[in-house]
Amino acid sequence: MSNAIHITALILLAMVILGCGPKTEQTLNNQRVVITYWAAPNQQEMMLANQLVSEWNKNNPDIHVRLQALPANQSTEEVLMAAIAAKTTPDVCSNIWPGTVPEYVRANALVSLSQFSDFDSLAESRIGWDRMVQFRSADGQYYQIPWKTNPVMMIYNKDLFKAAGIASPPRTYSEFLFDAQKLTSYSNANVGNGHYWMGYRDIRPIWWQRYFDFFTFYCAASHGHPMVSNDSVNADTNAIRSVYYFFQKCFSNQYFPRTTFQYDPFIAGVVATEFVGPWTISYIRQNFPDKINYGIGPVPVPDSSKGAVYTYGDHKSIVIFSTTRYPMESWRFVKYLLSVESDLKLLEIASQIPVRRDILKEPKFERFFNQNKIMKIFAEQSAYAKEVDQSYDQKEIFDSIAQEFEKCSVYGKETSDEAARNLLRRIKLIIDWEK
Repeated sequence: MSNAIHITALILLAMVILGCGPKTEQTLNNQRVVITYWAAPNQQEMMLANQLVSEWNKNNPDIHVRLQALPANQSTEEVLMAAIAAKTTPDVCSNIWPGTVPEYVRANALVSLSQFSDFDSLAESRIGWDRMVQFRSADGQYYQIPWKTNPVMMIYNKDLFKAAGIASPPRTYSEFLFDAQKLTSYSNANVGNGHYWMGYRDIRPIWWQRYFDFFTFYCAASHGHPMVSNDSVNADTNAIRSVYYFFQKCFSNQYFPRTTFQYDPFIAGVVATEFVGPWTISYIRQNFPDKINYGIGPVPVPDSSKGAVYTYGDHKSIVIFSTTRYPMESWRFVKYLLSVESDLKLLEIASQIPVRRDILKEPKFERFFNQNKIMKIFAEQSAYAKEVDQSYDQKEIFDSIAQEFEKCSVYGKETSDEAARNLLRRIKLIIDWEK
Protein backbone atom coordinates (compact mmCIF):
# COMPACT_ATOMS: atom_id res chain seq x y z
CA MET A 1 0.00 0.00 0.00
CA SER A 2 2.82 2.43 0.87
CA ASN A 3 4.37 1.97 -2.60
CA ALA A 4 1.04 2.66 -4.27
CA ILE A 5 0.60 5.84 -2.22
CA HIS A 6 4.14 6.94 -3.10
CA ILE A 7 3.59 6.40 -6.84
CA THR A 8 0.23 8.20 -6.71
CA ALA A 9 1.84 11.15 -4.94
CA LEU A 10 4.59 11.36 -7.58
CA ILE A 11 2.03 11.27 -10.39
CA LEU A 12 0.08 14.09 -8.75
CA LEU A 13 3.33 16.01 -8.33
CA ALA A 14 4.13 15.56 -12.02
CA MET A 15 0.65 16.79 -12.96
CA VAL A 16 1.05 19.85 -10.78
CA ILE A 17 4.45 20.64 -12.30
CA LEU A 18 3.18 20.65 -15.84
CA GLY A 19 -0.45 21.41 -15.27
CA CYS A 20 -2.30 19.86 -18.16
CA GLY A 21 0.93 18.76 -19.85
CA PRO A 22 2.32 19.56 -23.28
CA LYS A 23 -0.49 17.83 -25.20
CA THR A 24 -2.91 20.55 -24.09
CA GLU A 25 -0.36 23.39 -23.97
CA GLN A 26 -1.68 26.41 -25.83
CA THR A 27 0.60 28.52 -27.97
CA LEU A 28 1.01 32.14 -26.92
CA ASN A 29 -0.57 33.12 -30.19
CA ASN A 30 -1.60 31.37 -33.37
CA GLN A 31 1.83 31.75 -34.98
CA ARG A 32 4.09 30.71 -32.12
CA VAL A 33 4.93 27.25 -30.83
CA VAL A 34 5.49 26.75 -27.09
CA ILE A 35 7.68 23.94 -25.80
CA THR A 36 8.52 23.07 -22.21
CA TYR A 37 12.07 22.48 -21.04
CA TRP A 38 12.99 20.86 -17.72
CA ALA A 39 16.44 21.61 -16.32
CA ALA A 40 18.29 20.42 -13.22
CA PRO A 41 17.25 22.38 -10.12
CA ASN A 42 20.68 23.27 -8.72
CA GLN A 43 21.55 26.95 -8.62
CA GLN A 44 24.29 26.94 -11.26
CA GLU A 45 22.32 24.97 -13.83
CA MET A 46 19.24 27.10 -13.35
CA MET A 47 21.38 30.20 -13.89
CA LEU A 48 22.67 28.59 -17.07
CA ALA A 49 19.21 27.49 -18.22
CA ASN A 50 17.66 30.90 -17.58
CA GLN A 51 20.37 32.59 -19.62
CA LEU A 52 20.14 30.11 -22.49
CA VAL A 53 16.34 30.16 -22.63
CA SER A 54 16.22 33.95 -22.46
CA GLU A 55 18.66 34.19 -25.36
CA TRP A 56 16.73 31.56 -27.35
CA ASN A 57 13.37 33.26 -26.87
CA LYS A 58 14.86 36.59 -27.90
CA ASN A 59 16.28 35.20 -31.14
CA ASN A 60 13.54 32.69 -32.03
CA PRO A 61 10.16 34.41 -31.94
CA ASP A 62 8.47 31.46 -33.67
CA ILE A 63 9.33 28.94 -30.89
CA HIS A 64 8.87 30.00 -27.29
CA VAL A 65 10.60 27.85 -24.64
CA ARG A 66 9.03 27.66 -21.20
CA LEU A 67 11.65 26.76 -18.57
CA GLN A 68 10.86 24.77 -15.44
CA ALA A 69 13.18 23.35 -12.78
CA LEU A 70 12.86 19.73 -11.83
CA PRO A 71 11.70 19.43 -8.20
CA ALA A 72 14.69 19.50 -5.85
CA ASN A 73 13.10 17.24 -3.21
CA GLN A 74 12.65 14.23 -5.52
CA SER A 75 15.09 12.37 -7.73
CA THR A 76 14.88 13.18 -11.43
CA GLU A 77 14.17 9.53 -12.16
CA GLU A 78 11.20 9.39 -9.77
CA VAL A 79 9.70 12.59 -11.14
CA LEU A 80 10.11 11.55 -14.76
CA MET A 81 8.65 8.07 -14.24
CA ALA A 82 5.65 9.67 -12.54
CA ALA A 83 5.33 12.18 -15.39
CA ILE A 84 5.52 9.36 -17.94
CA ALA A 85 2.73 7.52 -16.13
CA ALA A 86 0.63 10.70 -16.03
CA LYS A 87 1.56 11.68 -19.62
CA THR A 88 2.77 15.07 -18.38
CA THR A 89 6.36 14.88 -19.53
CA PRO A 90 8.04 18.02 -20.90
CA ASP A 91 9.08 18.37 -24.50
CA VAL A 92 12.79 18.48 -23.64
CA CYS A 93 14.82 17.52 -20.56
CA SER A 94 18.58 17.88 -20.12
CA ASN A 95 19.06 16.08 -16.80
CA ILE A 96 18.75 12.49 -18.01
CA TRP A 97 21.00 9.85 -16.49
CA PRO A 98 21.77 7.41 -19.35
CA GLY A 99 21.15 4.41 -17.09
CA THR A 100 17.42 5.18 -17.00
CA VAL A 101 16.96 5.57 -20.76
CA PRO A 102 16.19 1.84 -21.32
CA GLU A 103 13.27 2.18 -18.87
CA TYR A 104 11.93 5.21 -20.72
CA VAL A 105 12.34 3.47 -24.08
CA ARG A 106 10.46 0.43 -22.82
CA ALA A 107 7.65 2.78 -21.78
CA ASN A 108 7.60 4.33 -25.30
CA ALA A 109 8.30 7.67 -23.64
CA LEU A 110 11.08 9.00 -25.88
CA VAL A 111 11.41 10.26 -29.43
CA SER A 112 14.10 8.49 -31.45
CA LEU A 113 16.63 11.16 -32.34
CA SER A 114 17.86 8.91 -35.14
CA GLN A 115 14.85 10.02 -37.21
CA PHE A 116 16.19 13.54 -37.64
CA SER A 117 18.10 13.94 -40.90
CA ASP A 118 21.03 15.79 -39.31
CA PHE A 119 21.35 13.66 -36.16
CA ASP A 120 24.13 11.46 -37.55
CA SER A 121 26.22 14.39 -38.72
CA LEU A 122 25.76 16.19 -35.39
CA ALA A 123 26.65 13.09 -33.36
CA GLU A 124 29.75 12.46 -35.48
CA SER A 125 31.01 16.05 -35.45
CA ARG A 126 30.30 16.71 -31.78
CA ILE A 127 31.08 13.35 -30.15
CA GLY A 128 32.31 10.75 -32.64
CA TRP A 129 30.79 7.30 -33.11
CA ASP A 130 33.51 5.59 -31.10
CA ARG A 131 32.10 7.30 -27.98
CA MET A 132 28.53 7.72 -29.17
CA VAL A 133 27.92 3.99 -29.59
CA GLN A 134 27.75 3.43 -25.82
CA PHE A 135 24.53 5.48 -25.77
CA ARG A 136 22.79 3.38 -28.43
CA SER A 137 19.68 1.51 -27.29
CA ALA A 138 19.08 -2.20 -27.79
CA ASP A 139 16.92 -1.60 -30.88
CA GLY A 140 19.78 0.25 -32.59
CA GLN A 141 18.17 3.68 -32.19
CA TYR A 142 19.47 6.72 -30.33
CA TYR A 143 16.96 8.22 -27.92
CA GLN A 144 19.48 10.43 -26.12
CA ILE A 145 22.43 12.58 -26.95
CA PRO A 146 25.05 13.11 -24.23
CA TRP A 147 25.35 16.74 -23.20
CA LYS A 148 27.82 16.91 -20.34
CA THR A 149 30.12 14.65 -18.36
CA ASN A 150 31.61 14.67 -14.88
CA PRO A 151 34.53 12.24 -15.24
CA VAL A 152 35.51 10.83 -11.86
CA MET A 153 39.12 11.47 -10.86
CA MET A 154 41.18 11.36 -7.69
CA ILE A 155 41.41 14.55 -5.66
CA TYR A 156 44.24 14.60 -3.13
CA ASN A 157 45.33 16.84 -0.26
CA LYS A 158 48.78 18.15 -1.23
CA ASP A 159 49.65 19.29 2.28
CA LEU A 160 48.70 15.97 3.86
CA PHE A 161 50.68 14.10 1.20
CA LYS A 162 53.73 16.28 1.87
CA ALA A 163 53.49 15.84 5.63
CA ALA A 164 53.35 12.04 5.20
CA GLY A 165 56.29 12.01 2.80
CA ILE A 166 54.26 11.19 -0.32
CA ALA A 167 56.06 12.83 -3.21
CA SER A 168 53.46 12.45 -5.98
CA PRO A 169 49.92 11.10 -6.43
CA PRO A 170 49.86 7.29 -6.74
CA ARG A 171 49.21 5.87 -10.18
CA THR A 172 48.85 2.16 -9.42
CA TYR A 173 47.24 -0.01 -6.75
CA SER A 174 50.65 -0.84 -5.24
CA GLU A 175 51.66 2.81 -5.10
CA PHE A 176 48.35 3.77 -3.51
CA LEU A 177 48.59 1.08 -0.84
CA PHE A 178 52.28 1.93 -0.18
CA ASP A 179 51.44 5.61 0.23
CA ALA A 180 48.45 4.69 2.40
CA GLN A 181 50.82 2.91 4.79
CA LYS A 182 53.01 6.00 4.86
CA LEU A 183 50.01 8.13 5.79
CA THR A 184 48.96 5.65 8.47
CA SER A 185 52.46 5.76 9.99
CA TYR A 186 52.36 9.56 9.94
CA SER A 187 48.91 9.51 11.57
CA ASN A 188 50.03 7.13 14.31
CA ALA A 189 53.10 9.29 15.03
CA ASN A 190 50.96 12.42 15.32
CA VAL A 191 48.03 11.01 17.23
CA GLY A 192 47.52 14.30 19.04
CA ASN A 193 46.41 15.88 15.77
CA GLY A 194 43.66 13.33 15.22
CA HIS A 195 43.51 10.36 12.84
CA TYR A 196 44.11 10.52 9.09
CA TRP A 197 42.90 8.09 6.43
CA MET A 198 44.07 7.62 2.88
CA GLY A 199 40.53 7.55 1.50
CA TYR A 200 36.86 7.30 2.29
CA ARG A 201 33.83 5.67 0.71
CA ASP A 202 30.22 5.43 1.80
CA ILE A 203 30.06 1.83 3.00
CA ARG A 204 26.28 1.50 2.94
CA PRO A 205 25.09 -1.01 0.27
CA ILE A 206 23.45 1.69 -1.85
CA TRP A 207 23.47 0.78 -5.53
CA TRP A 208 24.29 4.20 -6.99
CA GLN A 209 27.19 4.77 -4.60
CA ARG A 210 29.07 2.00 -6.38
CA TYR A 211 29.34 4.12 -9.52
CA PHE A 212 31.90 6.25 -7.72
CA ASP A 213 34.15 3.48 -6.45
CA PHE A 214 33.59 0.00 -7.91
CA PHE A 215 32.44 1.07 -11.39
CA THR A 216 34.94 3.93 -11.67
CA PHE A 217 37.77 1.53 -10.85
CA TYR A 218 36.29 -1.19 -13.07
CA CYS A 219 36.34 1.20 -16.04
CA ALA A 220 39.99 1.99 -15.27
CA ALA A 221 41.05 -1.63 -14.72
CA SER A 222 39.23 -2.97 -17.81
CA HIS A 223 40.14 -0.09 -20.15
CA GLY A 224 36.46 0.78 -20.49
CA HIS A 225 35.20 -2.74 -21.19
CA PRO A 226 31.39 -3.10 -20.85
CA MET A 227 29.88 -5.36 -18.20
CA VAL A 228 26.77 -6.19 -20.23
CA SER A 229 26.42 -6.25 -24.02
CA ASN A 230 23.39 -7.29 -26.08
CA ASP A 231 21.61 -8.65 -23.01
CA SER A 232 24.54 -10.92 -22.14
CA VAL A 233 27.26 -10.81 -19.48
CA ASN A 234 30.42 -9.42 -21.09
CA ALA A 235 32.40 -8.35 -18.04
CA ASP A 236 36.16 -8.43 -17.56
CA THR A 237 36.45 -10.96 -14.72
CA ASN A 238 40.04 -10.04 -13.86
CA ALA A 239 39.08 -6.37 -13.57
CA ILE A 240 36.17 -7.19 -11.24
CA ARG A 241 38.43 -9.35 -9.09
CA SER A 242 41.19 -6.73 -8.91
CA VAL A 243 38.80 -3.92 -7.92
CA TYR A 244 37.18 -5.92 -5.13
CA TYR A 245 40.64 -6.95 -3.90
CA PHE A 246 42.02 -3.39 -3.98
CA PHE A 247 39.20 -2.01 -1.86
CA GLN A 248 39.37 -5.02 0.46
CA LYS A 249 42.99 -4.09 1.17
CA CYS A 250 42.03 -0.46 1.75
CA PHE A 251 39.43 -1.40 4.36
CA SER A 252 41.18 -4.35 6.00
CA ASN A 253 44.34 -2.28 6.59
CA GLN A 254 42.22 0.59 7.92
CA TYR A 255 43.39 2.93 5.18
CA PHE A 256 39.66 3.60 4.66
CA PRO A 257 37.38 3.84 7.71
CA ARG A 258 34.42 1.50 8.13
CA THR A 259 32.16 4.35 9.14
CA THR A 260 29.94 7.09 7.77
CA PHE A 261 30.86 10.70 8.49
CA GLN A 262 28.30 13.41 9.16
CA TYR A 263 30.60 15.92 7.47
CA ASP A 264 32.89 15.99 4.43
CA PRO A 265 36.10 14.35 5.68
CA PHE A 266 38.16 15.59 2.74
CA ILE A 267 37.20 19.22 3.37
CA ALA A 268 37.88 18.64 7.07
CA GLY A 269 41.41 17.53 6.19
CA VAL A 270 41.22 14.06 7.75
CA VAL A 271 41.06 12.12 4.45
CA ALA A 272 43.86 12.42 1.92
CA THR A 273 42.03 11.33 -1.25
CA GLU A 274 38.52 11.04 -2.66
CA PHE A 275 37.10 10.11 -6.04
CA VAL A 276 35.15 13.04 -7.44
CA GLY A 277 33.97 14.88 -10.52
CA PRO A 278 34.22 18.56 -11.50
CA TRP A 279 31.20 19.35 -9.29
CA THR A 280 33.48 19.00 -6.25
CA ILE A 281 35.89 21.62 -7.60
CA SER A 282 33.02 24.08 -8.03
CA TYR A 283 31.80 23.29 -4.50
CA ILE A 284 35.24 23.86 -2.96
CA ARG A 285 35.78 27.10 -4.86
CA GLN A 286 32.44 28.50 -3.76
CA ASN A 287 32.49 27.41 -0.13
CA PHE A 288 36.10 26.70 0.92
CA PRO A 289 38.33 28.66 -1.48
CA ASP A 290 41.34 28.86 0.89
CA LYS A 291 40.85 25.78 3.05
CA ILE A 292 42.31 22.93 0.98
CA ASN A 293 45.49 22.77 -1.10
CA TYR A 294 44.50 20.06 -3.55
CA GLY A 295 45.52 18.39 -6.77
CA ILE A 296 43.74 16.18 -9.33
CA GLY A 297 44.92 12.98 -10.97
CA PRO A 298 43.54 9.81 -12.58
CA VAL A 299 42.24 7.02 -10.37
CA PRO A 300 44.79 4.26 -9.61
CA VAL A 301 44.97 1.24 -11.89
CA PRO A 302 46.31 -2.32 -11.56
CA ASP A 303 50.10 -2.49 -11.63
CA SER A 304 50.12 -4.22 -15.02
CA SER A 305 47.85 -1.65 -16.68
CA LYS A 306 49.19 0.23 -19.70
CA GLY A 307 47.88 3.14 -21.74
CA ALA A 308 45.19 5.73 -21.07
CA VAL A 309 43.20 5.58 -17.83
CA TYR A 310 39.44 5.22 -18.30
CA THR A 311 36.86 6.25 -15.72
CA TYR A 312 33.15 6.57 -15.07
CA GLY A 313 31.80 9.61 -16.92
CA ASP A 314 28.63 10.35 -14.91
CA HIS A 315 27.07 11.76 -18.07
CA LYS A 316 23.81 13.62 -18.41
CA SER A 317 21.93 13.41 -21.70
CA ILE A 318 19.24 15.41 -23.46
CA VAL A 319 16.04 13.73 -24.63
CA ILE A 320 12.78 14.66 -26.33
CA PHE A 321 9.69 13.04 -24.84
CA SER A 322 7.12 11.39 -27.06
CA THR A 323 4.30 13.49 -25.61
CA THR A 324 5.64 16.48 -27.53
CA ARG A 325 3.45 18.00 -30.20
CA TYR A 326 6.51 19.65 -31.73
CA PRO A 327 9.36 17.16 -32.31
CA MET A 328 11.10 19.20 -35.02
CA GLU A 329 10.92 22.42 -33.02
CA SER A 330 12.16 20.58 -29.92
CA TRP A 331 15.07 19.21 -31.94
CA ARG A 332 15.97 22.74 -33.03
CA PHE A 333 16.14 23.76 -29.39
CA VAL A 334 18.23 20.68 -28.48
CA LYS A 335 20.74 21.60 -31.19
CA TYR A 336 20.95 25.08 -29.71
CA LEU A 337 21.74 23.60 -26.28
CA LEU A 338 24.53 21.61 -27.95
CA SER A 339 26.09 24.56 -29.76
CA VAL A 340 29.64 25.76 -29.07
CA GLU A 341 28.31 28.99 -27.61
CA SER A 342 25.98 27.16 -25.21
CA ASP A 343 28.77 24.77 -24.23
CA LEU A 344 31.02 27.69 -23.35
CA LYS A 345 28.33 28.93 -20.99
CA LEU A 346 28.08 25.41 -19.53
CA LEU A 347 31.78 25.63 -18.68
CA GLU A 348 31.71 29.19 -17.39
CA ILE A 349 28.49 29.14 -15.40
CA ALA A 350 28.07 25.53 -14.30
CA SER A 351 31.71 24.37 -14.28
CA GLN A 352 30.75 21.17 -16.10
CA ILE A 353 32.39 19.50 -19.07
CA PRO A 354 30.56 19.38 -22.43
CA VAL A 355 30.77 16.06 -24.28
CA ARG A 356 32.79 17.21 -27.27
CA ARG A 357 35.52 15.44 -29.22
CA ASP A 358 37.19 18.80 -29.92
CA ILE A 359 36.91 20.20 -26.42
CA LEU A 360 40.62 20.99 -26.08
CA LYS A 361 40.95 22.21 -29.67
CA GLU A 362 37.93 24.51 -29.83
CA PRO A 363 39.29 28.11 -29.97
CA LYS A 364 36.32 29.52 -28.05
CA PHE A 365 37.22 27.35 -25.03
CA GLU A 366 40.92 28.24 -24.99
CA ARG A 367 40.66 31.22 -22.67
CA PHE A 368 38.51 29.32 -20.18
CA PHE A 369 40.94 26.41 -19.91
CA ASN A 370 43.95 28.73 -19.69
CA GLN A 371 42.30 30.31 -16.65
CA ASN A 372 41.01 27.04 -15.18
CA LYS A 373 43.84 24.49 -15.20
CA ILE A 374 42.01 22.00 -12.97
CA MET A 375 39.02 21.97 -15.32
CA LYS A 376 41.39 21.35 -18.21
CA ILE A 377 42.54 18.16 -16.46
CA PHE A 378 38.93 16.96 -16.26
CA ALA A 379 38.42 17.90 -19.92
CA GLU A 380 41.45 15.78 -20.89
CA GLN A 381 40.01 12.87 -18.88
CA SER A 382 36.61 13.24 -20.57
CA ALA A 383 37.95 11.57 -23.74
CA TYR A 384 38.18 8.35 -21.69
CA ALA A 385 34.92 8.66 -19.77
CA LYS A 386 32.66 5.62 -19.97
CA GLU A 387 28.97 5.36 -19.23
CA VAL A 388 26.91 2.55 -17.74
CA ASP A 389 25.67 -0.09 -20.14
CA GLN A 390 22.33 0.47 -21.86
CA SER A 391 20.61 -2.31 -19.94
CA TYR A 392 17.13 -2.29 -18.46
CA ASP A 393 18.55 -4.11 -15.43
CA GLN A 394 21.06 -1.49 -14.28
CA LYS A 395 19.65 -0.97 -10.79
CA GLU A 396 19.35 -4.68 -10.06
CA ILE A 397 22.87 -5.30 -11.36
CA PHE A 398 24.31 -2.54 -9.22
CA ASP A 399 22.37 -3.75 -6.20
CA SER A 400 24.30 -7.00 -6.64
CA ILE A 401 27.58 -5.12 -7.10
CA ALA A 402 26.89 -3.17 -3.90
CA GLN A 403 26.08 -6.29 -1.89
CA GLU A 404 29.24 -8.08 -3.02
CA PHE A 405 31.27 -4.90 -2.37
CA GLU A 406 29.98 -4.76 1.20
CA LYS A 407 30.56 -8.46 1.81
CA CYS A 408 33.99 -8.71 0.16
CA SER A 409 35.64 -5.30 0.18
CA VAL A 410 34.23 -3.64 3.28
CA TYR A 411 33.98 -6.58 5.69
CA GLY A 412 36.18 -9.28 4.13
CA LYS A 413 33.57 -12.03 4.44
CA GLU A 414 34.53 -13.51 1.08
CA THR A 415 37.56 -13.42 -1.21
CA SER A 416 37.73 -11.29 -4.32
CA ASP A 417 37.61 -14.49 -6.41
CA GLU A 418 34.39 -15.53 -4.69
CA ALA A 419 32.93 -12.03 -5.04
CA ALA A 420 33.69 -11.94 -8.78
CA ARG A 421 32.16 -15.39 -9.37
CA ASN A 422 29.08 -14.56 -7.31
CA LEU A 423 28.60 -11.25 -9.07
CA LEU A 424 28.82 -12.71 -12.57
CA ARG A 425 26.38 -15.47 -11.61
CA ARG A 426 23.93 -12.93 -10.19
CA ILE A 427 24.15 -10.67 -13.24
CA LYS A 428 23.41 -13.62 -15.52
CA LEU A 429 20.37 -14.57 -13.43
CA ILE A 430 19.08 -10.98 -13.54
CA ILE A 431 19.46 -10.76 -17.33
CA ASP A 432 17.96 -14.19 -17.93
CA TRP A 433 14.96 -13.32 -15.74
CA GLU A 434 14.17 -10.32 -17.94
CA LYS A 435 14.42 -12.22 -21.24
